[in-house]
Amino acid sequence: MAIGLGLGLPQARHYDLGRDVPEVARAAERIGYESLWVFERALLPEPATHGLYGVEGLPWPEFYRHVADPLVTLTLAAAATERARLGTSVLVAPLHVPFQLAKSLATLDAASGGRVIAGFGTGWSVDEYAAAGIRPFEERGRVLDELIEVCRAVWGPDPVVHEGPTTRIASAAVGPKPARPIPVLLAASGPRARRRVVDHADGWMPVALDAAALAEEWRLLKELAAERGRTAPLRMVLRVNAQYTPGTYDGGDRRPFQGSVDQIVADLVPFAQTGPEAILIDFLDSPRDARELVDVAERVHDKARAAGV
Repeated sequence: MAIGLGLGLPQARHYDLGRDVPEVARAAERIGYESLWVFERALLPEPATHGLYGVEGLPWPEFYRHVADPLVTLTLAAAATERARLGTSVLVAPLHVPFQLAKSLATLDAASGGRVIAGFGTGWSVDEYAAAGIRPFEERGRVLDELIEVCRAVWGPDPVVHEGPTTRIASAAVGPKPARPIPVLLAASGPRARRRVVDHADGWMPVALDAAALAEEWRLLKELAAERGRTAPLRMVLRVNAQYTPGTYDGGDRRPFQGSVDQIVADLVPFAQTGPEAILIDFLDSPRDARELVDVAERVHDKARAAGV
């Protein structure tokens, strides 16, 4: 069975959201992409006193200055498509009020005919947590745990009841309900995060960095699932952050998935062998416009399929 291929939707400043998101979504579905994805970046601090990923001195990408809201972007894509799954990779879930996020995702799933995939993460930006004002950065793991519980409750049968440190729902009817159970995938690294995947999620959503390391992480995650008595299968959806260049990238500093279509596809092949059920490819801000994004996406899709991905 072929691995499902997904495409990141245009969220950067140089796109016209109202026009380009629906056009790219329709084109991706026509090309054969099985899923469409958005990510979340709430702000770019000036000055950036906390580095990218929390690493001191590591600069933030300039395009983080303007990243469209993920759920609004996904709603535009939902209205323009019929079959493609609609995923978040990822929502920084603790930046959101749990009850409202659960209801928004349920509404989008009901409206789209059961196509939503909820990819959640804890994030790494202290500045985003301060701006959101939900809970302190230091509590992000506990907030995510409860948020997943709230989602399961809101998406489940009425009456909905939840009693937790941030959310209290007395017995209540909450609709609309999702068209089917919304899968929850988690971006996770480290022992505590891996346990959260095994105990509370449907699957794992890593970023493609090193194929051998990814295969080992996946093996450890499945071993942990067996140790903790999990019977439901784990699923893996792999995120690829690609930087497209019109010609071959010849620099000695080339990173994975940086360069031409042929270079990006060649990099996909070893990752496809690690066991993902789907690979989502996000070209971020590298295409010049929506037309180039669609052209590159089509060539990558066709060459990836020809290469057995």
